[in-house]
Amino acid sequence: MNVLNEALSTEQERLGSATRATRLIFLVSGIGMASWAPMVPYAKARLGLDDAGLGLVLLAFGGGSMLSMPLVGLLTHRYGNRNVISVAGLLLCVAIPLLAIVPNVLTLTVTLLYFGAMLGAVDVAMNAHAVEVERRDGRALMSEFHGLFSIGGLAGAAIMSALLALGLPLWAGALAISLALALIVLSQRSSLLSCVDDAADRAAVFRLPRGLVLLLGALCFVSFLAEGSVLDWSAVLLRDFRGFSAASAGIGYACFSVAMAAGRLAGDRVVGRLGSVWTVRVGASIAAVGFLLAAMTPWPPVSLFGFVLIGLGASNIVPVMFSAAGRLPGNPPAISIATVTTLGYAGLLSGPALIGFLAHASNLPVALAVVAGMLVLVAASARIVRR
Repeated sequence: MNVLNEALSTEQERLGSATRATRLIFLVSGIGMASWAPMVPYAKARLGLDDAGLGLVLLAFGGGSMLSMPLVGLLTHRYGNRNVISVAGLLLCVAIPLLAIVPNVLTLTVTLLYFGAMLGAVDVAMNAHAVEVERRDGRALMSEFHGLFSIGGLAGAAIMSALLALGLPLWAGALAISLALALIVLSQRSSLLSCVDDAADRAAVFRLPRGLVLLLGALCFVSFLAEGSVLDWSAVLLRDFRGFSAASAGIGYACFSVAMAAGRLAGDRVVGRLGSVWTVRVGASIAAVGFLLAAMTPWPPVSLFGFVLIGLGASNIVPVMFSAAGRLPGNPPAISIATVTTLGYAGLLSGPALIGFLAHASNLPVALAVVAGMLVLVAASARIVRR
């Protein structure tokens, strides 16, 4: 009996360490991704890019992630999530300072391709790891993990903006963040679970979407596209249209991130009170209003408030969509959720390039107003989550 109790205690300690490590890896991913947001205006100005040119370059970011994602399942199956997270996490840290010093458009494109590939690898592997931690623990933990990703987004944009405001060179701020993230990855490697038992979930990302799964994925695509638009274009909007300096323009993404984190941390209570359909309907409507305020009003405080509304409104759309995908009759939950996740990441990582082309054809505020219209369509389609 004592041996059994000791074994159970050891397993609980191991699971607790794995849960803590998962939280920190989600935090690292959020910080790493958001640290790019304040660097976008610098890259745009340093290389003399217009909106269309920047949008074309940003396509490499999404392209790198989408190219890496189909391979990550095979890598985690063979080498385990721990190894994929560790290696990709460290390689991600290498990319951050490189983005601050690239001298021309070609090297920026290649670096963004590499940055996107490593970020996509970390995201897929950490979500697979989170599923296994949640399964072993027996409690719902995914919303908390994603909330920490949002907190990381806040921290990444805010810390980088603060370092730049203090007069630190762009490359030095990027290097400081990179070193801190690398230390976290290295310190948590031994606490990560070595593998995920259920290979079927990872293989499911290769299945073609169909039926209601495809519709849910399309709605997730829009929601993730809205998040990606804020990541890549909020600083440009505030600098070019609202009079913010390049050093402080990252505050828009910081406002969005803190609102997103707060919304996710309170998400379970919101869904319990409003229900799934109204959570999506109200959330998408609030996010649409936020985009209109941020893009179409000339007053800087109102624009910042718009980014807060975007974060609050969009925070619980994707978790509800994932839950609905897992409940679809006649579809294995793992296949449905993997398909919806893949389509969502496609919107997050490749959608902002579309904003660049729209901005070139008109202007950036009008392009962001188009995203508001897409979110209205999500609100109108909210009843699908009930099915």
